[in-house]
Amino acid sequence: MSNIPHSAGDLFRHVSAEKAQFYRLIMDTFASAKRQFRLQLRPDEVRLEAAWPDAAPPVEEIQLALSQLAEWGNLESQPDTARVSSIEDFYKARFLYRLSLGGEAVESALTTFAQALARRSELQTVALEDILTQLNALRTLAAAPALDPAKVHGVLRDLVRVFEGLADNAQAFMAGVARTIELQQADPHAVMTFKQRLIDYLQRFVSDLVGRSGAIVQRLNELAPHIEPLLALAAQRETRDAAPGDDAAQEQAFALRQDSWRERWRGLSRWFISDGHIQAQSEMLRAKARSAIPQLLAAVAALNERRSGRSDRSADFRILARWFADTDSDDDAHRLWRAGFALNPARHLSLISGPAGRPDPVPASTPWAQAPAVQIHPRLRERGEMTARGPLPHVREREAERAMLALQIAEERSQLEAARAALATGVPTRLSDLGRLEPQAFRLFLALLGEALAAQSSPEQAVARQSADGLLQIRLEPLAADSRASIATELGIFSGRDHLLTITSTMEPS
Repeated sequence: MSNIPHSAGDLFRHVSAEKAQFYRLIMDTFASAKRQFRLQLRPDEVRLEAAWPDAAPPVEEIQLALSQLAEWGNLESQPDTARVSSIEDFYKARFLYRLSLGGEAVESALTTFAQALARRSELQTVALEDILTQLNALRTLAAAPALDPAKVHGVLRDLVRVFEGLADNAQAFMAGVARTIELQQADPHAVMTFKQRLIDYLQRFVSDLVGRSGAIVQRLNELAPHIEPLLALAAQRETRDAAPGDDAAQEQAFALRQDSWRERWRGLSRWFISDGHIQAQSEMLRAKARSAIPQLLAAVAALNERRSGRSDRSADFRILARWFADTDSDDDAHRLWRAGFALNPARHLSLISGPAGRPDPVPASTPWAQAPAVQIHPRLRERGEMTARGPLPHVREREAERAMLALQIAEERSQLEAARAALATGVPTRLSDLGRLEPQAFRLFLALLGEALAAQSSPEQAVARQSADGLLQIRLEPLAADSRASIATELGIFSGRDHLLTITSTMEPS
């Protein structure tokens, strides 16, 4: 007998039901039985095998829960006739229960959900070693006189499995490294201990990644000319398990599997090798791991700053009371009172003035007790502010300042345009042949040079880069390592390795 739920949503009703924990214990028991290759359970077996937190409930209560789960579609039931020994037993409602197809799907989904929540992002140095080992084995198989389909398929399958684990964990690490620890509520000692462990962990992974990435890239380049027959062999071996069909169906199944293996190999290669347009994921991971160290140090510094700036008013008052008790005289106590509560003279305020509106001749350092009384306007007492008497001040005429500022901007713009015209010739020029540069042209040259050098991954690499404003295109090609170039300016002499520089304007001529 099979119970079909009204809708697929009924399969998840036991998760939010009133007895959700009770239902989940029963479903966990059925999932465990399925992993042990036991297809059916009786209510008394569920009562015996479930991990009840307290005493096991009565069989009748378990029977009601099993019936409800069968009604929702998580379980399937059928009459239990194995234990019938009399006519009376035959007419009693005895059932065997097993997971339904929908119940198996729900358990698989909940297991995946729990594993995803509990997964910790890891940087797998062992996976790098396994990938290199599998690539070495694949290279050995490719060099053999006769290819072994089973061994090639097995090595490729293990290689993809290890790589998928490495990529998933690396992606999780890059996405969640900032949430690794909640520094706002963490104990300082624990934070410092974790900081040292994380830094050691990251340094060890970065060193392994740098050391093994070169060997992995070398193996990938060596296998590139020979990989197509190996992928075809793996796809052909998998096609044997495809559903039977005509020749066209078999060819289509082979083509699909071959495209799948090509895509996996392309993903593996691009993860370690940059193609000129997309940065390799291994390089991005290495940069992210390195940046995590200063991020953690900054977070610890912020934590220390917050701790040092934390104010405890009651503790401050107790310390201040102790200081008052330790004073030798009333004068010392009054000085401490004025210093502690900022009760300093305020005769420097603009509202205080002497007779007939003249400035107050009393110095601001004069104690209140020794200074003459100050007349405070009632409006200031009532509203906390006082509008100055008399008409509003006239608006200042600033045409001269505006004209001077516009002239200065125009001069700077003309100098910048002249510098662009002088540098953006579109002709490859050695740095040693640039000659003397004006200050504005030299500043523009340094900005462009800095943007180009920032894109270099090695001193021998030629780079092409667009300026930040998008108006210029710069290409920098390093010359011999022992070549030197010197550029004289009013600011000094700039010298370094000689390069071939090409600066082109991206603006269309008007």
